[in-house]
Amino acid sequence: MTIRNAHTRSPMTPMRKTALVAGVLYLITFVTSIPALAFYDKVLHNHAYVLGNGPDGGVVWGALLEVILGFAGIGTAVVLYPVAKRYSETAALGFVAARVVETAMIFVGVISLLAVSTLRQSVAGAAGADAGALVTAGHSLVALHNWTLLLGPGVIPAVNALCLGYVMYRSGLVPRIIPTIGLIGAPILLASATAALFGAWAQFSTPAGLLAFPIALWEFSLGVWMTVKGFRTPEAPSDATSTSAPHVEESLLTSVV
Repeated sequence: MTIRNAHTRSPMTPMRKTALVAGVLYLITFVTSIPALAFYDKVLHNHAYVLGNGPDGGVVWGALLEVILGFAGIGTAVVLYPVAKRYSETAALGFVAARVVETAMIFVGVISLLAVSTLRQSVAGAAGADAGALVTAGHSLVALHNWTLLLGPGVIPAVNALCLGYVMYRSGLVPRIIPTIGLIGAPILLASATAALFGAWAQFSTPAGLLAFPIALWEFSLGVWMTVKGFRTPEAPSDATSTSAPHVEESLLTSVV
């Protein structure tokens, strides 16, 4: 009996489950976001794409990946909300709202490219089609996607970093170097998006990629840490009294479903 108990693994705590689910969802956002742009390459960079014919699976696969990306992004906010609100309900609500707005932007972009695909299939081989008008329509839909990409995934991750990064730094649930990267990267990403908005450089350019790197590093590091390590012992919120401090972790675990 003693030997069996020695090898019995303790059950996973609610906090560990929360960290694991949130971490996996964060990693899913990486796995789905990067290949999606590769699938979209032809439609994004070929203005006459709408006039072509043949297989159009790239757009469909890219759209599927971005739909998964959107739901995974919302999932990170929903899963982490019970933890984040313990330290700042305002930041927790801000994180959820930002994720919803980001996903809405992503879905608008997905719909615009699916519309290009539908237009391409409907006019393929049609006699007497006005090529100029079709190219203009297709280019307009691609431009809509690019603007949603700039104002959604290009800006909102900075808001996410400010909200969730503040909570993670304040709570000490993860090493503070991780949220520090996010808090530093947020204004850098906002500055980069503003520069792209006013034409200082292209949205898909080396400067834009370099300035987005800190936010990408913050999100990836957070996802890996939560998946592999889980949360550290949480610190008491600033409004907790010294007598209630020993019970902070217990109450936090109870609040996480």
